[in-house]
Amino acid sequence: MTIPVNHQGSVAQSTALLTDHYELTMLQAALRSGAAHRPAVFEVFARHLPHGRRYGVVAGTGRLLDAIERFRFGQAELSFLEGLVDAPTLAYLESYRFSGNIWGYAEGDCYFPGSPILVVSGTFAEAVLLETVCLSILNHDCAIASAASRMVCASGGRPLIEMGSRRTHEEAAVAAARAAYIAGFASTSNLAARFRYGVPSAGTAAHAFTLVHDSERDSFAAQLASLGAGTTLLVDTYDVPRAVRTAVELAGPELGAVRIDSGDLPVMAREVRALLDSLGAVSTRIMLTGDLDEYSIAALGAAPVDGYGVGTSLVTGSGAPTAALVYKLVARGSSPDDADALVPVAKHSVGKPSKGGRKWAVRHLDPAGVASAERVSLVPSSPGVLDRELLVPLVASGEVVGRESVDVPRSRHQAALAELPQYALQLSRGYPAIPTVFEP
Repeated sequence: MTIPVNHQGSVAQSTALLTDHYELTMLQAALRSGAAHRPAVFEVFARHLPHGRRYGVVAGTGRLLDAIERFRFGQAELSFLEGLVDAPTLAYLESYRFSGNIWGYAEGDCYFPGSPILVVSGTFAEAVLLETVCLSILNHDCAIASAASRMVCASGGRPLIEMGSRRTHEEAAVAAARAAYIAGFASTSNLAARFRYGVPSAGTAAHAFTLVHDSERDSFAAQLASLGAGTTLLVDTYDVPRAVRTAVELAGPELGAVRIDSGDLPVMAREVRALLDSLGAVSTRIMLTGDLDEYSIAALGAAPVDGYGVGTSLVTGSGAPTAALVYKLVARGSSPDDADALVPVAKHSVGKPSKGGRKWAVRHLDPAGVASAERVSLVPSSPGVLDRELLVPLVASGEVVGRESVDVPRSRHQAALAELPQYALQLSRGYPAIPTVFEP
C-alpha cells in the first residue's frame, strides 16, 4: 500500500504521534536490551463493566484499523522526535510498519469482563507502539456504543437521533455518531459522520431560526416553504399550544413532526398529542429532546412520543465516558526465533491482576440459542455445536483484512443483543449478563 506524504514530509494524517511518550522510551530501551524483537502478544480487555452494567459493546474497530494503517513516521514526525529518542530508535521508526497479526471481537458484538476483545501479535517493539492508539479509540467508542445500546433498548423501538456534537471534542463527536449508529441510533446531526462513514444525518432548525424572524409564524412559514410540510417544527420557543396551532394552520394535517425541547416532557407530550389530534393532525409525530438519557427515555415509554434526540448523555457515555479497557502483554518469546514457544506473562498487582497466555474465546449458548457463558481458554479448541467463536481476523501479516461498512456491525449488534438473556437489557445496576469462565 502506498502511504501519501504531504509537502512537509509528514505521512498524511499520520497517527504515529497519537501515543504516550513512554511507548518510545520503552522502545528505545528494548532496542538496546534486545527485547524489542522478541515475539509478543498483547490483549485488550476490561476487568469490569462500568456502573454495574450487564454488557459492553465493541465499537471503534473500523476506526482503529484505519489508524493502524496510517501509523507511520514521516520526516516531520522523525524531525520532531530528534532529541526525544536516540538515533537507533529513530532509524527503527523510519521504517516502522506493523507486520503482525490482530484478531478481535467483531465490531458490534457484546463483551464482558475478561473478554479478549483485541489480540495483537507481533514483535514487542511493533506491538507496544500501538497500545495508546488502540486504547484511545476503543475506550471511547466502546463507551459510547454501550451507552447508546442501553438507550436504544429503553426507547422501545422509537427512533433516536444522535445530536451531541456541541457537547464534546469535534473529532470525538464524529466517532460518537458512528458508535451510536452501530448500537442502533437511526441518524445523527453530524455531517462529518455522514461524509466519512455513511451514517444517515437529519436536522431542521433551532430556536435561533425562530428568533431571527419577526414572528414565530414567519419562521414556520419560511421553513415550510423551504423544506415542505413533512419537516419538523420546533414549538417551544414561546408558547407551545399557540405554536402547535400555528404549525398546523400553516402546514395542514400533513405536518411531519413537532419537536419539544424543554418543560415537563411527559406532560407536554400528552397535551400536544391531544391538541394535534383535535386539529386533525393525527399523523404528525412528536419528537422530544433536552438532556435525555436512557432512564428518562424509559420513563417516557407510556407517553405519546414518536422519537428522541439525545446529546450530552450519549457523547459522555451516560456517566461512563471510558470503557476501562486495558492493553496488557500476556505472552512473550525469549528470542526472535521462538514465536511458537511463547511464555505466558501476567501482572500480579493488587487490584490489577491479569491472566497470562494468549486467549481464545467462544460464547456458549443454551439449546434455545440464549447465551449462557463467555468461555475463554489458553488453547484453541474446536467450538461445540452450541458455541459461537468470537475472535475474527482483523490484520494478517500487517495487512488489514477485517474492514467493513458501518451497516455490518450495526446488524451484528442487533443479533448479539437478541442472543443475550432478557435481564441483560434491564437498566438497573446488576452483574454481567453472563459469566466469563476461564478454562486452561
